[in-house]
Amino acid sequence: MRILVTGGAGFIGSHLVDLLMEKKDTEVVVLDNLSAGRLENLARWEGNPRFRFIQGDCLREEDLERAIEGCEVVFHLAANPEVRVGAVDPTIDFNQNVVATHKLLEVMRRKGVRELLFASTSTVYGDAEILPTPEDAPLRPISMYGASKLACEALISAYCHTFDFRAVCIRFANVVGPRARHGVIWDFIQKLRRNPSELEILGDGTQRKSYLYIKDCVEGMLFAFEHAGQGFEVYNLGTESQTTVREIAEIVTRAMGLEGVRFKFTGGVKGGRGWVGDVKVMLLDISKIKRLGWCPRYTSREAVEEAAKALLLEA
Repeated sequence: MRILVTGGAGFIGSHLVDLLMEKKDTEVVVLDNLSAGRLENLARWEGNPRFRFIQGDCLREEDLERAIEGCEVVFHLAANPEVRVGAVDPTIDFNQNVVATHKLLEVMRRKGVRELLFASTSTVYGDAEILPTPEDAPLRPISMYGASKLACEALISAYCHTFDFRAVCIRFANVVGPRARHGVIWDFIQKLRRNPSELEILGDGTQRKSYLYIKDCVEGMLFAFEHAGQGFEVYNLGTESQTTVREIAEIVTRAMGLEGVRFKFTGGVKGGRGWVGDVKVMLLDISKIKRLGWCPRYTSREAVEEAAKALLLEA
């Protein structure tokens, strides 16, 4: 099987490529514009006859057509990875997520490729009224990022029903681990490198979310894709526990061997959020994918601890 992974040089994408390449009967083509991804994430596969890297953009149909040639399946992870920028320039999420996904779907339709896995997000739920939040909960995103991912899901659903696609959408919790170059753990490490005596923390520190270790993430994605039925399916992917931002700060400072660090909370916006569009409390109901036979190995706290240790080796 030949699989196209868009965004395959990024954080989640490169770990997914690793998992796919470990299957000896699988060929992998990566399409990435390297705006957020890094070639070093894929260095171990350079020269492997089952691997091909194409530097290109999902917004250019000619790049998509070149990359998808001979592929049977598409794992679509290419997107703007930074939630906060949508409050500054909403067109980034619209173009990088919605327009790019539509162009991909059109190329897939024309080329006869009908199998898709899509990397969505827990932010499609917004401030969920139900915790843990199941897949059929109301979808009321509060960020441009969440809205754009929800729009992508809607497009994919329409292509499944209109053009007989099979698609699996994965709504992630906060994914953490080695190679991440954004997010709270990476930010804390960088801040403490600059000033080991004080740590600025966006918001009031009580933000409470579920964190998923990258190994659990990519294994769960592939498991869902291999076990889901036909048509359009959505699965939550996360842990069944939460960790606060303050707890993450404590974990990171301890991992760095620092003592007496002063935590400076900014107070945040709209009830202590880190930024406009930040979902303050998130916990996904993962019972649907557990019924298929998958469950995470790490708790939320364990995921943060493992990620902090791994990122410190890279920082």
